Amino acid sequence: MGRVAEALRREVHRANLALARSGLVMGTFGNVSGVDRAAGLMAVKPSGIPYDRLKPEHIVPVSLSTGEVVGTDLRPSSDTPTHLELYRAFPSCGGIAHTHSESATALAQAGLPIRCLGTTHADHFRGDVPVTRALTRKEVASDYERNTGLVIVEAFRRKRLSPEEIAAVLVLHHGPFTWGKDAADAVENARVLEYLARMEILVRSTGGGERHRRPADFLVDKHYLRKHGKGSYYGQK
Repeated sequence: MGRVAEALRREVHRANLALARSGLVMGTFGNVSGVDRAAGLMAVKPSGIPYDRLKPEHIVPVSLSTGEVVGTDLRPSSDTPTHLELYRAFPSCGGIAHTHSESATALAQAGLPIRCLGTTHADHFRGDVPVTRALTRKEVASDYERNTGLVIVEAFRRKRLSPEEIAAVLVLHHGPFTWGKDAADAVENARVLEYLARMEILVRSTGGGERHRRPADFLVDKHYLRKHGKGSYYGQK
């Protein structure tokens, strides 16, 4: 195993432990991956190993092009084909996190998006976090995990959404996926997504449903762009 793969394993190991500490996962639910595009490698949590036993050497390197495991006998997460499709479709994606966090999963099961109704949401995502369509019987029966990734990509293309500006999705009847510039960033976005999902549920509990007044586009853009992009000025240099 080369230095690049070992460094990637350590990075992804740290991110998985951070996900466990976040309270967004229980048992062996959830997984984090990271990618080194120059090396053509993805590294992901192994299938079924509890977080409290997880070590860097358990993290499974996978070829980004072929999906084959590299240099270990351990099996990667069952969600690996989903991660691969997202890396292949979203070139800026450097890390992916998948959880079954309570509020985001509840909205995914209800088929409800996380709407951009205020500046807290706009600070992180430049618009609604979408819900995918349902997978067909054929898509579930064959290549289910790969097809999960494909319906995520389809949702972003059909709705003409930017995966850089909205780094999250709810898979209908399943749960949330988030991504970011690296594995740690993907975990942070998972934490933010769960917070926004809780707010969405609270807002819906006030009544009104889709009649809630949305913020103006210029306010959403202001809050998003002051934290993201070339003209951002939030925080320190």
